[in-house]
Amino acid sequence: MSSSFVGTWTYRSFVSDPDLNTPFQSLEFGRAKLAIEEPKPGTVGGTIGGTGWSLNLDGTITAGNPETIRFTGSGPIGGENWVYDYRGFLVPQWPNGVNQRAAIVGTIVRTVAHSNGTAPAGVVAQWIAVRQD
Repeated sequence: MSSSFVGTWTYRSFVSDPDLNTPFQSLEFGRAKLAIEEPKPGTVGGTIGGTGWSLNLDGTITAGNPETIRFTGSGPIGGENWVYDYRGFLVPQWPNGVNQRAAIVGTIVRTVAHSNGTAPAGVVAQWIAVRQD
């Protein structure tokens, strides 16, 4: 039986800005299609990407309440090596929820700097993903 994480997700991430006056559109860190596979029980494969870019996933899935996922997304983008680490938690379903979709919430860190120093390593953001399929 495969993990509840397996599938195709719509991914969005947001910078960690506590200022309530920051315009919502200024909080975007990234958006992508997240395709999670489980090549062997408890392991993560797949991709995260968008138009013109894609990172390969490698990591683990841990059973529990909530079920957790941790993976690294890495690959060459525009002549640079992009590496990000992700941790996420499967959101519990509400018993009285209406039109609720499976969702993941988590955090991401840029592990390797890119863009000639304008995208430094160590930057942390939060992410959400909702199931497409």
